[in-house]
Amino acid sequence: MTGKGSVNHNRRKFHAKNTDPERSSLNVEYCNENIKDVYHELFDEALAQYNEKQTRSDRRIDDYYEKICSGKQEKPFHEIIIQIGNKDDMGAKTEDGQLAAKILDEYMQDFKRCNPTLKVFSAHLHMDEATPHLHIDFIPYTTGSKRGLETRVSLKKALAELGFKGGTRSETERNQWVAAEKERLADIMLQHGIEWEKKGTHEKHLSVLNFEKKERAKEVAELEKVISDGKEELSNILHQQIAADQEIKQVRKEGEVIRQEVSELSATNRLLKGQTETLTENKEKLLFENEKLEKQQKKLQQEINKMVQSKEVMERNIHAYDEDAKWQLPEPGTLMSAKAYRDKKAIPLVEMLKEVVKNLTIKCVQLAEQGKKLTAKVDGQKKQISRLTDKVMEQSNTIDRLQEKVSDLGRLERHLGREQVRLIVERSKTLEEAEKVNKHPKRAFEMSR
Repeated sequence: MTGKGSVNHNRRKFHAKNTDPERSSLNVEYCNENIKDVYHELFDEALAQYNEKQTRSDRRIDDYYEKICSGKQEKPFHEIIIQIGNKDDMGAKTEDGQLAAKILDEYMQDFKRCNPTLKVFSAHLHMDEATPHLHIDFIPYTTGSKRGLETRVSLKKALAELGFKGGTRSETERNQWVAAEKERLADIMLQHGIEWEKKGTHEKHLSVLNFEKKERAKEVAELEKVISDGKEELSNILHQQIAADQEIKQVRKEGEVIRQEVSELSATNRLLKGQTETLTENKEKLLFENEKLEKQQKKLQQEINKMVQSKEVMERNIHAYDEDAKWQLPEPGTLMSAKAYRDKKAIPLVEMLKEVVKNLTIKCVQLAEQGKKLTAKVDGQKKQISRLTDKVMEQSNTIDRLQEKVSDLGRLERHLGREQVRLIVERSKTLEEAEKVNKHPKRAFEMSR
């Protein structure tokens, strides 16, 4: 008989209710190839030749197996099921069942030779069900085709090459081939002393075909339930996956926001560190200059004090002019003439007073000029000290703001972990370096000798 074919059932990927897993080790696996690999082996060369000839892209075939599966003209593979007798006369646990298995094995050993255009990719003898039976899955193909691929899937052409020509509706190539395979099996049975009893189709004497159809119907029903359960489970998994994907997207989005904030904070921190160092240096310089100005101011104050002392000295000297006898004009003598008094007493005193006045005038002018300069210098230094003080205050405020930014970075490290923040900063640095390289690519010059 022929069937729809369930390769996973044949390979015992799952067990139906009518199987006995404890006896599955008695099953025989003749071949078990992946159908897609077999399709590549059979048709890739012809597919490449076909696609090469196509001038329209929509007529090219990307995957021949998928095309056959989605098409309606041909099945991707066919299955034949061979069974001798039934569970009552050929039970798998009986000696007759063992004989049936031997006959089926001989039949299988010669199947490929008798059917060269049927590429067998899966064949299994099952001994873990009620009656031994053989599943043969094959891909019918033809070569030398004038239409489509030169080597392509075709049950009709494959059977025609084996000598089966279609006739009436009941005498199709397939029916003729099935009848011939039954006759070949009957010949092997006869060699072992078993004659093929062609029973009717009534329910009391089920034919092998109808019995297997019923068994297969049960298996299909069980498979459909398994598939239905699997679809429901798959739907749940897909819903969970969608929810997980959405959650992952949200986490990635939040992570990107955090990464951006960390990157900005890191860049700000680097900038602030540089500014802090510069401001600290400027502050030190300003403090040093302020200290110098204060020293200069003290020195000026000392000079002013000296001038005050000089003024006091001058004032004392002025009193000396009033009291010292040498600065007094003496009374003329009794016998001294006016001319002699003038030449000897008055004129020398006047000349001496003139010299003193001249020196005092020069000294006063010098002191006045020096006082102006010192006063201007003191005023300038006061203004400069005021500016420096303002600048120091401004820089202190900036340093306070920088410290606040550093505190923000510390909070972020406590929230995410120092290592995580470090990794994000390192990645940000790497990205910045890469962007710099992309903006300013290095030029390579070839040096000629």
